Amino acid sequence: MVEGFRCRLRMMGIPIDGPVNTFCDNDSVVKKVTNPASTLTKKHNAIAYHKVRESVAAFIQQIAYEPGKYNVADMLTNILSGPLFKSC
Repeated sequence: MVEGFRCRLRMMGIPIDGPVNTFCDNDSVVKKVTNPASTLTKKHNAIAYHKVRESVAAFIQQIAYEPGKYNVADMLTNILSGPLFKSC
């Protein structure tokens, strides 16, 4: 998906320099994607991670961990407490 967006932006004449930063609040996903030595036991997981691992190895995408309480996208999917909601 990231590669498709980068291609569309380049077709519109917008230069893309450097990798895309992708933040994830699931620590195990970040570890499995960024560590090429980790093994994936289920076939559907291996197929999904293969594309992401390939883009990380080609420096197209960087995967980083971001705690759930700082993840702005969680505002749309989770019920937030009052102070945390006001900080978003």
